Amino acid sequence: MGLISWIVLGLLAGALAKWIMPGRDGGGFVMTTLLGIAGAFVGGFIASLFDFGSATAFDLRGVAVATLGAVVLLWAHRRLSGGAAS
Repeated sequence: MGLISWIVLGLLAGALAKWIMPGRDGGGFVMTTLLGIAGAFVGGFIASLFDFGSATAFDLRGVAVATLGAVVLLWAHRRLSGGAAS
């Protein structure tokens, strides 16, 4: 996937993660996108551990893996920063 695809996948995954785990987190659009891109990497790593696949393709599985990673990162960020209650 190219850089633009990663950004679009990250935006989508970050938005889905915020929809799954709503709350008052700072950062706005940029933070959501970065969280989604990083989530794609984390989700790809987790998925490869369980032989589920990776976030290397822009398809339903890739979006699901990236979103899972973004949810994990959002949860960890809230725990470490003492942010919104979960």
